[in-house]
Amino acid sequence: MKKTDPIKVEEFIRVDHAGERGAIKIYEGQLLALNTLIKDENLKKTIEEMKVHEKEHCEYFENEIKKRKIKPTKMLPLWDLLGVGLGFGSTILGKKAAMLCTASVEEVIDKHYLSQLNQLEADEVELKKKIKKFREDEIHHKNIAYEKGATKKGIYLLLDKAIKTGSKIAISISEKI
Repeated sequence: MKKTDPIKVEEFIRVDHAGERGAIKIYEGQLLALNTLIKDENLKKTIEEMKVHEKEHCEYFENEIKKRKIKPTKMLPLWDLLGVGLGFGSTILGKKAAMLCTASVEEVIDKHYLSQLNQLEADEVELKKKIKKFREDEIHHKNIAYEKGATKKGIYLLLDKAIKTGSKIAISISEKI
């Protein structure tokens, strides 16, 4: 049986933990805006429902970090701040921007998880199964975001590119540090 490079597995778990925690922080920032400045109960309910999945994902990777004795990324405090800021900022720009934030992040994560699935070997059955399920959840979140108003038209295209660029940079850094 071909084995997955243990360094790769460590990087995957470190970055996936950071990413799922980042998603929670983005949703926390969005909920902060929705609980203080913006009143949209329907959007709040949608975000709260998606946040439940992210918590499940994050808990799995937190357990893997402990079980496998992997050091989480040193960037977590910065990612936490940036995540809350991105969530809050996108939400005060309006529902389309808030939902685009979710769609943009999830589009990056979809490709990221697919890449990991293609690199994991048969020795990592459980990890592969979880990443496959989490990827399906993220695709579902992306679809919800578009149903609820996400758009890439006009100025939103710039926001999409900025969010995706930031997400890809965070992934690259979190794998290594």
